[in-house]
Amino acid sequence: MKKILILMPFNEFHRKYVESIAAGCECRYSSRETVTAEEAADADIILGNVPPHLLGEAKHLEWIQLNSAGSDAYCKPGVLRQEVLLTCATGAYGLAVSEGMLAMTMALCRKLDLYAGNQREKLWRTEGAISSVWNSTTLVLGLGDIGREYARRMKALGSYVIGVRRNLSQKPDYVDELCSMEDLDELLPRADFVAMSLPSTPQTRHLMDERRLKLMKKGSYLINAGRGDAVDCQALNQALRAGWSLAGCALDVTEPEPLPADHPLWDAPRAIITPHCAGNFFLPETFERVVRITGENLKKYLSGDRDGMRNIVRH
Repeated sequence: MKKILILMPFNEFHRKYVESIAAGCECRYSSRETVTAEEAADADIILGNVPPHLLGEAKHLEWIQLNSAGSDAYCKPGVLRQEVLLTCATGAYGLAVSEGMLAMTMALCRKLDLYAGNQREKLWRTEGAISSVWNSTTLVLGLGDIGREYARRMKALGSYVIGVRRNLSQKPDYVDELCSMEDLDELLPRADFVAMSLPSTPQTRHLMDERRLKLMKKGSYLINAGRGDAVDCQALNQALRAGWSLAGCALDVTEPEPLPADHPLWDAPRAIITPHCAGNFFLPETFERVVRITGENLKKYLSGDRDGMRNIVRH
């Protein structure tokens, strides 16, 4: 009998759904905050983001299904035995995060950050010229679930969309151009909006550094909802304060996280910062999608169809 440890915040409907798939298995419930090393060590399957440091003694563990799209913490050396199957929830967050990025884009265009400041000061004052998504050029770095959904929305609003990804075999219909990361330096001066939804890898760390921030088009905006370390936040702070090309930025992720209270980015001009909340489960549909991915993978795993499972992560 497989022992399944469930850490996702299931309601009664979710429990019945998963237990109907896992008939014949023993399902135990805990949470990320309360789970113990003993519970993790006793599990064959874990559904949810167990704290990685608890996995050292998980000798029975066969498979972890994460409730996050990111899996960086579980891919570090020594966290998981090589034979443990790891899957993530890519595909669940595109709706919420892309709409969050779109909201940030619009806020920058309409200078809503400045007007929010004026409101706090009770100032009835206009802030001058604004910009529009229509007839703009958007550069989307990363065309996974989130980048793809953001590209669709920007294109629908009249922006010319350039997508950047590793696989250039076929241009999808939601971008006007498809390029590789090697083209980035030539693309940055063309873009009114640079939107990032990249994973954290050695190749993406500080991808947007001082040199590349200086390559951006005059009056352009940077939006990052992928991983905070893809942007050099010290260089970004300098770009906003020193009057380089950048007109503003919107960050749902930073380096480090949480952003320290004394970090200069907090009050940098035209910086919009949110605390890594574009995804999470604040939009109920996001969690419903996580549950569906989990259920589909559980069904395939228990039937022996590992090759048919979604979002397998190599570690």
